Amino acid sequence: MECKDPKCPIHGNLKTHGDKIEGIVVSDKAGKTAIVEHTYTTFLNKYTRSLRNTSRVAAYNPECIHAKTGDTVVIEACRRLSKTKSFAITAVLKRVGA
Repeated sequence: MECKDPKCPIHGNLKTHGDKIEGIVVSDKAGKTAIVEHTYTTFLNKYTRSLRNTSRVAAYNPECIHAKTGDTVVIEACRRLSKTKSFAITAVLKRVGA
């Protein structure tokens, strides 16, 4: 399949920058958008304990990658694509059915 998407971070001209975040796709109902949830820990000095947090990020889902719900993906920051999207999916680490 040939990708002709100009917003694709791999085949198009969308530049990515910043950290690479690994997460799981929670929803792919919206067109070309996936909600990616990633967990991270924060250390609380007062209680000398770690706190586990989750964050949900809307990311651009290019046609050539087409990540589904349950896939483990890598997202990277890019320019603002819409009101909520400023990340793009760059790779799928593990597919659900495979």
